[in-house]
Amino acid sequence: MERRPSLSRRALIGGLAAGAVAAAATAAPAAAKGRGRKPKKLVPGDLVVVPAPGGPSTAAAVARGTAILESWGLRVELTEHALDTFGYLSAPDADRLADLNYALAHPEAKALMTVRGGYGTTRIIDDADVEALEDHPKLVIGYSDITALHFAVADQTRIPTLHSPMTAWSSNNTDATAASLKAAIMTADPVVLTRDPAESTAGVEVPGTASGKLLGGNLSLMAAEPDRSNWPDLDGAILLVEEVEEARYRVDNMLTRIIRAGHFDGLAGIAVGQFVPHPLDEYKPGEWTMNEVLLDKLGDLGVPVLGGLKIGHDLDPRVVPLGTGAVLDTAAGTLTVEAAVRD
Repeated sequence: MERRPSLSRRALIGGLAAGAVAAAATAAPAAAKGRGRKPKKLVPGDLVVVPAPGGPSTAAAVARGTAILESWGLRVELTEHALDTFGYLSAPDADRLADLNYALAHPEAKALMTVRGGYGTTRIIDDADVEALEDHPKLVIGYSDITALHFAVADQTRIPTLHSPMTAWSSNNTDATAASLKAAIMTADPVVLTRDPAESTAGVEVPGTASGKLLGGNLSLMAAEPDRSNWPDLDGAILLVEEVEEARYRVDNMLTRIIRAGHFDGLAGIAVGQFVPHPLDEYKPGEWTMNEVLLDKLGDLGVPVLGGLKIGHDLDPRVVPLGTGAVLDTAAGTLTVEAAVRD
């Protein structure tokens, strides 16, 4: 693993937005430089830079993820404060921001894979130089607290990202999780996810088909985003939503706030991932289940909804691109997403 001092950077705004629906329409050509440009797929020898914009982890957990990346022939560089601990943050705001901006602007790295989620990205996201990606497009990889970064990248650059487990490799991840990550970063093949009847949200469904750009992520991070901040354009999009250890009434409250604010107006469809229950949110007869909460809030939006997707914080998750074209088909039980990378 390599460590380097911070680099200077410059960010230029330009180019054209790219985007298309995989398997449904012909893709619009990507700009040669600038907004919407897809990063290249990774090949052995490419560099992955690893900042920690949110919570802390351990050297052992990061080593597990690093070993997986290195087994594919990739090189890994931890940023200066990637293994630090500062309360429930990985490091003070200024240090996390400096590391994140270093990674965003890194001229050699082909991917930015965060250490973990936790909490803290929202504290620094307004000063994150995401537009530096337009000079040096690279995959941004993460989920959970990293939803704030996904939103900022989608809103400000439209460069695709990956909703994925992170370098601090969790015990929830499996060999299939690792295989889905490798395919998502090292091939330009579409990602096809199929509803798993064993997933708790498998019963969440509003029949139909939809196509549009896949955007979204963790519900609580979406709900925490200020209404005039980094909300990407969701008009005609398929929304991805997942959550972990939130009480049912809080899920209701967060969805209600977002819907009242109008952010879900114009959605084409909704893909529901894993909703891990809060251990203290004990169900009592007569109350709504989590699925009933989701159907109550999402079922009235007039769009197809497909649950049971292995995306999120529960066991055996899968990797999925964000910011590329997707097709949702509830009859087939599939979500097909265009790759985040190009050959």
